[in-house]
Amino acid sequence: MRSDLMKKGFERAPHRSLFKAMGYTDEELARPLVGVVNSANEIIPGHIHLDLITQAAKAGVRMAGGTPVEFPVIGVCDGIAMGHEGMKFSLASRELIADSIEIMAMAHPFDALVFIPNCDKIIPGMLMAALRLNIPSIFISGGPMLAGKLQGKAVDLISVFEGVGAVKVKKMTAARLKELEDCACPGCGSCSGMYTANSMNCVTEAIGLGLPGNGTIPAIQAARHRLAKQAGMKIMDLLKRNIRPRDIATLAAFKNAIAVDMALGCSTNTVLHIPAIAHEAGIKLDLDLFNKISEKTPNICKLSPAGLHHIEDLDMAGGIQAVMKVISALGVIDEKAMTVTGKNVGSNLKNAKVLDNDVIRPLKNPYSQQGGIAILRGNFAPDGAVVKQSAVAPAMQVNDGKARVFDSEDDAIKAILGGKIKGGDIVVIRYEGPKGGPGMREMLLPTSAIVGMGLDKTVALLTDGRFSGGTQGAAIGHISPEAAEGGPIALVKEGDIISIDIPAKKLNLKVSAQELAKRKKDLKPFKPRITKGYLARYAKLVTSSSTGAIFKD
Repeated sequence: MRSDLMKKGFERAPHRSLFKAMGYTDEELARPLVGVVNSANEIIPGHIHLDLITQAAKAGVRMAGGTPVEFPVIGVCDGIAMGHEGMKFSLASRELIADSIEIMAMAHPFDALVFIPNCDKIIPGMLMAALRLNIPSIFISGGPMLAGKLQGKAVDLISVFEGVGAVKVKKMTAARLKELEDCACPGCGSCSGMYTANSMNCVTEAIGLGLPGNGTIPAIQAARHRLAKQAGMKIMDLLKRNIRPRDIATLAAFKNAIAVDMALGCSTNTVLHIPAIAHEAGIKLDLDLFNKISEKTPNICKLSPAGLHHIEDLDMAGGIQAVMKVISALGVIDEKAMTVTGKNVGSNLKNAKVLDNDVIRPLKNPYSQQGGIAILRGNFAPDGAVVKQSAVAPAMQVNDGKARVFDSEDDAIKAILGGKIKGGDIVVIRYEGPKGGPGMREMLLPTSAIVGMGLDKTVALLTDGRFSGGTQGAAIGHISPEAAEGGPIALVKEGDIISIDIPAKKLNLKVSAQELAKRKKDLKPFKPRITKGYLARYAKLVTSSSTGAIFKD
């Protein structure tokens, strides 16, 4: 066993003595030692209950003959960090999470790992660590929050963000917004729509590193605790059979995950995280693969913010396994791919079925023939840009508009809430990329303000930053190369005409090549906004969003 390095033989008597100082017995030390990575804290609603999930997972490990050893990891709440300097640290925390787990698992050679994440950067950070370490691993998320209810209508966190814009234009009273604030997030769990956290928990299940139900069973249900116990027991089977993360997370598994991503209409942040996770497995995923799979995979679910359903509805409709069963008929799911059940995908799907055709539509009646996400290219985004096309109104799918240019999210928010953005404008927010931000802030405040003010059918927003999974409307992010690296987004001027053609996957600036060359020559070198601390180091190491914003090798 790997843990013998720290516990076996007379030479390790001092090590065993330290274990005994913590109450471990000889019987416990004789068993496999399973690291349990607990991301519980008191700042993220999706993590406030993870101590309970962790206890269940540890019970499962013990029932199957192992000894669980728990250790913590940090986490940022994107919603609470939104709209201020704190959001610069969110994406940047992903690398710290992966690195800190690597440190713990290498300094203390566990035989296997159970990962317990639930929210935005914690999930991909843990997945990156699992594939980097490549020792037997399993994921059990904390599960989604239930939707709130206001006068019989389902509401969620995005309802509150959009309410801010609605109050600004007097479409909603402050008293009504307070009612929303009090009921939109009714309890623990990852926020209830198909936002980044739930997207990544569903992707984890689709890749095969989480048990069926990992992505959708609500946080408050006993079934979630039972699943955690099953995960704890299953890790012992994976250890016995020496099934490791890279045996599961193959190229076929990542293609399966992208197909599910397209069918569900997941967060655009998956386009950052899936390539970064694959990189740790030594697999290069080109952005164009997303379009290729999207062309074959219809969008059969519309969950908030794109539709009225929430994750609890998807769970009751059959969950991720039912979605995979439907789209497997198109040949976009490799059923031979191994999963943490110890069986392949095909075996897992045998008993899967759709229980609600309104939530998971049949192939003959999809929302669209293409998937939920599109990669756009053109002279405005030579290395690519990302849009959640399933959440864009038909009128905005093809659109030419006048550029309104802002060099920070803060300036753009002031202009939007100040009534300075009009129908037909294309808001450009630059110098918010991985290097320029630094940290690639999510733009939920400006996008939700645009929606709340009723401008989402006439105003588009483009950025080298990124968007929350809760964003809807013509919001195009991850524009690469970013402004800080001298990309075309740095050259756009107020009043330039920008052409968006989502069906054709095009994003162009209607300015001549000669003029762009002149602007490029006159462009002043970018001056880093932060010169000390972790973000300064992050900005020096981080690569483009088109490569998943990973660190330079």
